[in-house]
Amino acid sequence: MSEQATQKISKEMTIAEILEGFPYQSQRLAQILTNAGLHCVGCGAATWETLEGGMLGHGKTEAEIDDLVDKLNRLLEEEIPNFDTITLTPRAAKKFKEIAIEDGKEGFALRFGDTAGGCSGFTYIIDFSECAAEDDLVLESEGVEIHVKKTMVKRLMGSVIDYVDALYGAGFKIANPNVKSSCGCGTSQNY
Repeated sequence: MSEQATQKISKEMTIAEILEGFPYQSQRLAQILTNAGLHCVGCGAATWETLEGGMLGHGKTEAEIDDLVDKLNRLLEEEIPNFDTITLTPRAAKKFKEIAIEDGKEGFALRFGDTAGGCSGFTYIIDFSECAAEDDLVLESEGVEIHVKKTMVKRLMGSVIDYVDALYGAGFKIANPNVKSSCGCGTSQNY
């Protein structure tokens, strides 16, 4: 288990400390926080607030706070991704295939990359790829071909791409063990 995985989240931590302290899971942590009712996570308005303060301010009970802390820590206990590949969860693969059919791109590969942007340096890109380019690494996960520019492989290898279907913030979420820091809102990262 990694050093990061042995650290725990507590209700006394600020939202920024949670997202910045566990950058490799920041997108998924931000989704759990948003689902719990802390909709200000993405706007940066209350990242300085403690998890407990934010939850109490939104009318949540101590039991709901404890449940949220448990959910966040369970996420951190998940197995660290395999550094030798890029993985789609079954849910992400299913959603990608559904979107491809809706967009008339059935059979296309998933293009995974990152680009300079956001307050921490890089934001992820997920798109369709009709065919691999000469400078692509071609991988496969859950029946979906994945194309990644070879210049990005070092930063992206080991990533797990999941899909979260939620009222707020639905979409593809990335867990990347190469991330060293993340912005307070969990939408951009640095390596």
